[in-house]
Amino acid sequence: MKIESLRDLYVDQLRDLYNAEQQLIKALPKMAKASSSEELRVAFEGHLGQTKQHAQRIETIFEQMGEKVSGKKCKAMEGLVKEGSETIEEDMADGIKDAAIIAAAQRVEHYEIAGYGCVHAYATRLGDENAASLLEQTLQEEKKADELLNGIAEQLNLELPEESGQSEKRSSKSAGQRKSAA
Repeated sequence: MKIESLRDLYVDQLRDLYNAEQQLIKALPKMAKASSSEELRVAFEGHLGQTKQHAQRIETIFEQMGEKVSGKKCKAMEGLVKEGSETIEEDMADGIKDAAIIAAAQRVEHYEIAGYGCVHAYATRLGDENAASLLEQTLQEEKKADELLNGIAEQLNLELPEESGQSEKRSSKSAGQRKSAA
């Protein structure tokens, strides 16, 4: 698709986001399954429902514009999802893995926040108030999902054990210093 106008760019970006949402619909159940924290698992399951709604909103916008409902391969989301999958496969303690999964999920949320912020601005500029309203709703939901993940991360970080290697080194060093001082 040749991009010659703001409308063309808007449609192109919507196609990118539509594909990103489709990729997430497949990735979120895997993230939920890999989570040891019940709160994190429930958050991913809840966001899966929202993600399906986000895709449906884009479908509605395409239909209202008279555009074919289709996606454009979102290479950025593909990379973020791949990175998240690699995180899931890593051998880590449960709390550490949950923290790593949250980090991967927040990268996804930030990408979506940026994308939805842009298409919302384009819809507004193009005078499509209905689309702008739908996109604003999605943007706010993405921001709330990011805040929820942040809150869960803060709780997880409080529950994580102190780095055993670091505390042992400090203990050994302190003990050694006490012996030499005696």
